[in-house]
Amino acid sequence: MDSTIVLQPVGIIHTGIEHPKDMPLGGDLAQIEIFPEYEPALTRIEENSHIWVLMWFHLADRNILTTRPVKVNPDLPEFGVFALRAFSRPNPIAITMVRLEKREENRLWVSGLDAVNGTPVLDIKPYYEADRVFSPRTSYIRPRQRQMRMDQFYRHALNHHQETCADLYLAVRMAVIADEVLGQLTQDDVVVNVQGSRCLADAVQGITNARLANPARLHFTENNTDRPVVRWSKGEQILTLTGIRPLNQQDFWNLDDQEIIEVRR
Repeated sequence: MDSTIVLQPVGIIHTGIEHPKDMPLGGDLAQIEIFPEYEPALTRIEENSHIWVLMWFHLADRNILTTRPVKVNPDLPEFGVFALRAFSRPNPIAITMVRLEKREENRLWVSGLDAVNGTPVLDIKPYYEADRVFSPRTSYIRPRQRQMRMDQFYRHALNHHQETCADLYLAVRMAVIADEVLGQLTQDDVVVNVQGSRCLADAVQGITNARLANPARLHFTENNTDRPVVRWSKGEQILTLTGIRPLNQQDFWNLDDQEIIEVRR
């Protein structure tokens, strides 16, 4: 049986990032140029807010089978490359879901793409609702740096709530504290009780993947209090976090915990 596989690139990535080590977590803005002969394949793609981009990571080391996610946390143990989104792997096929910002003829502008300049594009597929898994079980790749955890939780909250708000910033800062005390917040034994705005509840749900049932991990009481409360529990551990001031983006990154949140254990 002939095992030959022939892949013909359909486009190329244009971005200001030239080397994988310079790629920010979460990807960056980029332009996808689809070669003119394949432009008809883009018909009506702009009806989609998100697309999957399949690429060939041409700079990858194809001899790597195990590695550690050192960019996130060099203290973590080794994983097989099939258990990570590692850049280097035997067949460096990459798949990334990105937001489609706009299309102009054979060019797509996207955000959240983790490919360097000149990366060949193999295929594009639309994101479907059926692709969604709300509460997946995944390895816990916990960033060592606190600011990186803040950024990660912020992206989760924003993806779920779809816009920034003062209580989204507060939810992220609360989640960082809860993660430091309770560990992985997406585990089934972490229960969250939110008393505050819908924005706060949305953001907490986006970070924790907590549902109202099966299992019941999220409880929400809506009110417009100036001191919203999120109560986190895991077994006998209980952590109550109360917001003491509204946040804007600058406060979110720069203020200390004690300036914005009252902690009770």
